[in-house]
Formats: sequence, structure tokens, C-alpha cells
Amino acid sequence: MNQKLDTNWNFNEPINKKKLKVLPEIKPTPEDKLKVNETFNVIHIANNVLNTNNEGDINVVKVNDNIVAIVPFINASHATRPTPNTPNKGDIWRQQKMNVYRYLIFTGLLISIVIHGMIRYSTGYNISNLLIQKANAQIPSVAKNTNQAPTPDWSRMTFDNMKFSEGGSVEFPNVKDSNPGMKKKRVWSSGQSLGDVMELGDFQDTGFKIENLNLNSISKITGINLDDYNLSDLQLLDWQTLPELVAAIPGLSNLTVDAVTPIADFLNKSSIPNNGSTIGELIQNNPQLKDIELGEYIDLKQYKITSIPGIDTAQLNQFANWQNTTIAKVPGLSSVPFNQFPGIPVPDMTLVGKVDIVLREVENGRWKSISGSYQEGFNVPCYNKQCAHIEVAGSDNLTGAAWMSGKYQQVKGGFGILGALNGGKEPTGRHPFGKAFKQVLWEPNEANGSITSNMYFRICKRGGFIDLGCSPYFIGPVPFFEYREKDPIILGTPLTVPTKPIQGQP
Repeated sequence: MNQKLDTNWNFNEPINKKKLKVLPEIKPTPEDKLKVNETFNVIHIANNVLNTNNEGDINVVKVNDNIVAIVPFINASHATRPTPNTPNKGDIWRQQKMNVYRYLIFTGLLISIVIHGMIRYSTGYNISNLLIQKANAQIPSVAKNTNQAPTPDWSRMTFDNMKFSEGGSVEFPNVKDSNPGMKKKRVWSSGQSLGDVMELGDFQDTGFKIENLNLNSISKITGINLDDYNLSDLQLLDWQTLPELVAAIPGLSNLTVDAVTPIADFLNKSSIPNNGSTIGELIQNNPQLKDIELGEYIDLKQYKITSIPGIDTAQLNQFANWQNTTIAKVPGLSSVPFNQFPGIPVPDMTLVGKVDIVLREVENGRWKSISGSYQEGFNVPCYNKQCAHIEVAGSDNLTGAAWMSGKYQQVKGGFGILGALNGGKEPTGRHPFGKAFKQVLWEPNEANGSITSNMYFRICKRGGFIDLGCSPYFIGPVPFFEYREKDPIILGTPLTVPTKPIQGQP
């Protein structure tokens, strides 16, 4: 049985822009009526350009140029019949899968925008990749104070999680045996932690008072178990003599030699007779012990650190040449948060300004400087035609003052014998967070009004047989805060703003 598809064609011709004129209905001839299983005839619709059908082999309907469209009308009685455009199950599944992908992409984008907004605007500062940085270098979180200026969150800063973003090295001239434990070379690499490079003596004059800690207090702060460590893990023991060890741990002198296995083995291998006397008596009767280091005769790895009674309660600064001890070579010390040091760092909030303008290195002739060094002062101008800097604001006197980028300007630094390291130079900057490190502005981005900053550290060998002084601040960089225009910035003291170029400068 053949079903017929009733098709009517209605032509609408526009008479004007508002109304449509319904043209007379064109009735299909019996031959034009289509059956469901029959092939549709192709009808060519043409305007006045096609006036003839010379070949007689195509169907042509001539229409007026103003006709907008010809639309087929299908009888409602056939509306429930499936059409060729109905999607199959595979198409539906693929469309649903694509919708899921679109949803996940949109959700991820939305979450990223929210997180970015929380970081950038809830704190008001963008810390250069604590982050997003080279070599996975981590930097301190921001803590807001009453002045809304960014300060390090000391509770989250440790020597272990502070990383160098670039490598470097330095050799020490004329290292003598009179300074046991002193290394001939200091090397650091990108991604290496600060604790692997810096030594206790480098922070002797910073106010941290790290040297006042002992192993027992460190274990309580960090939760380490001292039984898990050997004597070799406390580096300074390698160059201690027996008299020096007793001076650091006074209770040892009253113990017999056999009661302390590492000392008994040391005496045995150094061919010093053990007559069952106390350690104190043995030292008194054998003055040559003052010249023999423990690490020369015994393998410190073979003994637990707790095998020497009282070593856990002795302050680090009681041991000889403690200054030469690498931070990471004191069990647990690299994991101690800075706010747990005996001396807690306090930012100098005396003067806080605002980043007014960020300018790149094409600048020149900047004499209104507020950056420099302890040795050269903090008003070192820039005339090297690479004067990248920020101009700060905050008061009439401060407005227009320039903090130079240390990437493009070096200044005099250091003192004593170590002051000659790195050619006696360090990047220009300021010390709003004290002497432990120098804050150095670094890479300006004039387009988005931002500038990064780094921390630079120094090498110090104070006290001891010879005071070698301190090197310039050139051990770094360790990424620090990133600032944007209008952000507050701690300037600290001393702070004087030049009112005219320094005499003798161009």
C-alpha cells in the first residue's frame, strides 16, 4: 500500500517591509505528487536571469527577485513519522560526552579565576610563584599587618623550604688550619635549599641567635627522634678535640672513659692508654689530646648521636668553631620555623611607602636614590644608563624617590678579609627585614607595572682565632615578594631622600 505525502507550496512575496502578500496557491499535478518510497524531483528555482529551459530536461520555477524563501509544508498527519535528521544513539552519546567535557573545562576555568582572585586581591600582593618560580623555589607567605604591607610569615619560613633560583660559587682565599671546619669553597645550585649552603656563623650577627639552640630544643620544635641520627650528622663533631668536647659538655669530665663508647674507641685508636680514669683526668694527663680531632681516628657514622651523654643539651655555640657548621648538618635545624628561633625576626616598620611607578632599565641619571648598602650608604645614584627602579610615594618628601634594581646596579659591600669576595660588590637594595638578608628589587615589568624581588645572603666568620668579617650580600638569589604599582612596600631605616645630586656626579 502506497502512502501519499501531501505537500503544499506557499509563496510569500514581500509587498513592503512590514507586510507580506500571500500569492495564489500552486496546486501540484498528479504527476508531481510524491510517494514515500519515491525519489524527489529536483526543482531549480531561478530569477529573471534564467528565462528559458532549452534542454527541457530540468524543472524550472521562475520566481520574482523579491521572494524571500520557499518552504515545504508537511501535513500534520505525518508529523510523527521519523525524519532523516533524527540523531541516532551514537550521536546522542557523543554529544553528551562533549557536554561533559565542556562542563569540566568551564568549571576548571571558573575555579582558576576564583583562586587567582583570592590570592591577588585577598592579600593585595602577588608573591612570585611561591610558588611559580624557577627550580621550584619556594618563598614565604604574606602576612598582613596594620599598615597592609607584605611581611614574611616567619612561621612558614625554614632554611629547608627556601630555595635558590640560580646557582653560583665562591672560593675562600688563604684558608688556614687555624680555622678548623672552614670550607675552601661555597657552591650552590638552582633548586638547592638555603640550609644546604649557609652556615651557622653566617647568621651570627642577625639577631636570630640560632647558635643558642641545642639538639633537645630542636627535636621538640620539629618532632625528630635523636636516636635516628649518628654523630656524623652533627658536622661540628668532626673537628672537635676531646678537650673541646668536654668544654662544650662539662658533665663528660666526670664519666669514666669506658662509659662513653665513642671516646673509648677514639683513645684506643689514637694509642693513648686508658687506665680506667675519668675523661677529665685523662685529658689532664695527656695534653697532646688538644691537637687531635675526633674525626681523625673514629668513623662518626658508627655511633648514635645519643651515645655521648649530655650532647643534646649543649648549646651549639659551646662547641669549637661552631660557626663553620652547615645548617643542614645540625639534625632538624633546617626544619625549624624562623619564628621559633631564640631571636624572632622583626620587620622594620618605621617607614612604609607605596610603589608609585615601575620603570625599566632604559632609565638614566637617577640621583634621588634610597637604595645602596651598609658600606656605601643607601643613597647610591645610578648613571650607568641601566637604571631600572621603582619610584615610591607616601609623603611629600618621599614622592619620586627611587629604589634601584639590583639586577642592573652593584654597590660596595662586606668588610674584613671576606669583604673582598665577589670583588667587594653586592646588588643594591635595602634591609627592611634586618641583617639576615638583603632585599633586592630585580626584574621590572613596565607593561603591567610590577617588579620582582630577591633575598641575598652573606658569609660571615666572626670571632674565633681570627675575625674574618663578612662578605658582601651576594649569596643568592632566593625569590621573595613581587610588587605592583600602588602596593605598599616596607622601606625600613635608615632612610634619607636626596634633595639634589651628590657633588661630583654627572
